[in-house]
Amino acid sequence: MATNTGPVSMTSYEAHGQDGLKEIDTQQSSQIPETLPSSGVDKPDAGPTETEKSHGHPSTPQELPANLEDGLYRQSSEDDHSAHRVPVSRVTTDADGNTYPEGGWEAWSVVLGSFMGLFGSLGLVNTIGTFQAYLEDHQLKSYGSGPTGWIFGMYAFLTFFCGIQIGPIFDARGPRFLVLAGSILIIVMMVALGFCTQYWHFMLVIGVVGGLGTSLMFTPAISAIGHFFNEKRGIATGIAATGGSVGGVAFPLILEKLFPKIGFAWATRAIGLICLVSLITGCLLIKSRLPKKPFSKENIMPDFRIFRDPKFTLTTLGIFFIEWGLFIPITYISSYSLAHGVSEQLSYQMLAILNAGSFFGRGIPGFVADYLGRFNTLIATVALCLVCNACLWLPAGDSVPVIIVYSAIFGFASGSNISLTPVCISQLCKIENYGRYYATAYTVVSFGTLTGVPIAGEILSRCNGEYWGLIVFTTCCYAVGLACVTAVKLIHVGWRRPWALY
Repeated sequence: MATNTGPVSMTSYEAHGQDGLKEIDTQQSSQIPETLPSSGVDKPDAGPTETEKSHGHPSTPQELPANLEDGLYRQSSEDDHSAHRVPVSRVTTDADGNTYPEGGWEAWSVVLGSFMGLFGSLGLVNTIGTFQAYLEDHQLKSYGSGPTGWIFGMYAFLTFFCGIQIGPIFDARGPRFLVLAGSILIIVMMVALGFCTQYWHFMLVIGVVGGLGTSLMFTPAISAIGHFFNEKRGIATGIAATGGSVGGVAFPLILEKLFPKIGFAWATRAIGLICLVSLITGCLLIKSRLPKKPFSKENIMPDFRIFRDPKFTLTTLGIFFIEWGLFIPITYISSYSLAHGVSEQLSYQMLAILNAGSFFGRGIPGFVADYLGRFNTLIATVALCLVCNACLWLPAGDSVPVIIVYSAIFGFASGSNISLTPVCISQLCKIENYGRYYATAYTVVSFGTLTGVPIAGEILSRCNGEYWGLIVFTTCCYAVGLACVTAVKLIHVGWRRPWALY
């Protein structure tokens, strides 16, 4: 990856308005850009001259945002004009000439905002196992696992399906309105849950309102990070995605304590208050760097021609099967534990253990992916999910230690299902189309999240309450997903170089 970070010989710069920096004392003024605009993603007009190539300086001024002055190599006048240079951050350039800060307050504040936004949105999605286990024993006790599963299947479905329209709008107009609308809907869901008594109430509030609100927050929160990071996109996205894991750990533990003390209604309202604080923070910090596009049909409508790319199509299919299996353990690990003699308290905590593993599984693989390849890392973690389901969950039975170990390891391995898939998709498109590609892929994936949990519930019913059938189904989903993402890599690097970085 080419970078435009060569040192510039100078004494110092001082801030000069919002348009850039003003040179005070330079030794080579011809090599210093006269103007550094405050925003935008610009492309150099020409390559370096032969002389500049030998010295590592670009002939065309690299236009950088004003808030990236910390990314320059600054030389202090207090050091007697010595040659000591202190690199604080660096700017990278992709193959299309787009620049990325790769750090600095603005970039990392977007990561923080995405973390908080995903904590209050995806964290609730990761808590569906606790909600389902409680509702099946209380308000929806007269319904089986299959019908109840459709509520949470719809919740996960709309979380991803609505992205087909949200992604292009994000690319064209930015995230502000989207994340604000999503935050309002999520809070409405948490408040309204306390008034739900019938099946259709829960379907409307959780499935429809919650699913739409989560989608409005989830898609911009993930996509915005790609505007600020290129080489570090894996670790930055992984850090942000851990917000969903933290919520998935905290919310089940809080609900497990509050349900018997204050009841379902006030317990969900307490969670809603926590979400309110986190979502407000997300709304304030999530932003875009790219200039807004005209509000036209071409810019905001989905474009299915992107499926002409076989790598994108296979990637989408791979994620479809991965997500088809992902939400089954998340949904059923608590009820599985209850059915196999685990105490009610520990059964609810199993989901927290799974999400605790997911916390590390979203950050660590993201860091590794930036060095060993994003598809390589995704292939490895999906293979680990496959092994966990086949070798731990299937034979676990009544063994509490095995169930705990499975929850922790599967949580770690499956964490990358959320954090690595976006950065893998970003390798297949230009950054200005990232939201469209990502959201279109997850629109297809949403049909897997819609049907996975209900299918698992139906399998459970047909197996007379035995869980081996849905575990086998989950394992098969991961096997097909692994085959698809492996095929994408082999198409890119060739069959003779399966070990190549990608």
